[in-house]
Amino acid sequence: MSKDGKRKHKNKADNKKAQTVDQNYSQDEKIRLNKFIAHAGFCSRREADEYISAGKVMINGQVTTELGTKVRRKDSVVVDGQNLSLEPFVYLLLHKSKDVITTTDDEKDRTTVMDQIEDATGYRVYPVGRLDRNTTGLLVLTNDGDLAHRLMHPSYSVRKTYLITTDRPLSEAQLEAYLNGIELEDGVAKGYNITQFMDDPNTFEMSVFEGRNRLIRRMVEFHGTVVTKLKRIEYAGLTLKDVPMGRWRFLRQNEINNLRKLVKLDTLDFNKKK
Repeated sequence: MSKDGKRKHKNKADNKKAQTVDQNYSQDEKIRLNKFIAHAGFCSRREADEYISAGKVMINGQVTTELGTKVRRKDSVVVDGQNLSLEPFVYLLLHKSKDVITTTDDEKDRTTVMDQIEDATGYRVYPVGRLDRNTTGLLVLTNDGDLAHRLMHPSYSVRKTYLITTDRPLSEAQLEAYLNGIELEDGVAKGYNITQFMDDPNTFEMSVFEGRNRLIRRMVEFHGTVVTKLKRIEYAGLTLKDVPMGRWRFLRQNEINNLRKLVKLDTLDFNKKK
């Protein structure tokens, strides 16, 4: 399946029914501007305040820098040159292939995660966090800006589990060192629930609760070896069950609400009239 990343327009969902939640605002209801921006999937509310303060937000053609400004659904809101609208929330789980870039576009015209879900929903979604080009596995994409921000924020300690293959086996003492914490250039890094496979001593599973850049690869390099294969097999309680490499599916109602509970957001009502 190594060519999946290059098959544009051909990847289809395993579960074609989107679990969407309409943002039930009337055309004239007033909404705080940062909430509008976050609910349009552009960024979190806190980041929206930064865009507002920096003068990068226009309402009906006029720049506003006042925090706490309220807008209506029918207003024209432009952030950093992008027109925003309140679309239903959409949540996807992608089994990312190797050699696929975790970004919405790429100046070198390389295959991105957006190519793997192209035309999937009709809505604009964004990847939650990143997997580097050579890392495969589970990636969540959504236009729910508040949820995405909290899932990525270190204070919520979201569990991520990886299947790691190295160029030589790590000893029991070296794996034990991860449990106790090792000192990297940007601070102590710890691993949890480590399992080494007897039939493949070069491979082990390990969970972490943070998302620092290249964290797993740097933890392995600490012991003088390198990662030859890296796959994220679990994220915030979600797994890759029944999702082949290069394919995706919509998250189910209980999965969406479990994610929101995990990061202390209100659960969503899927029975609201759309």
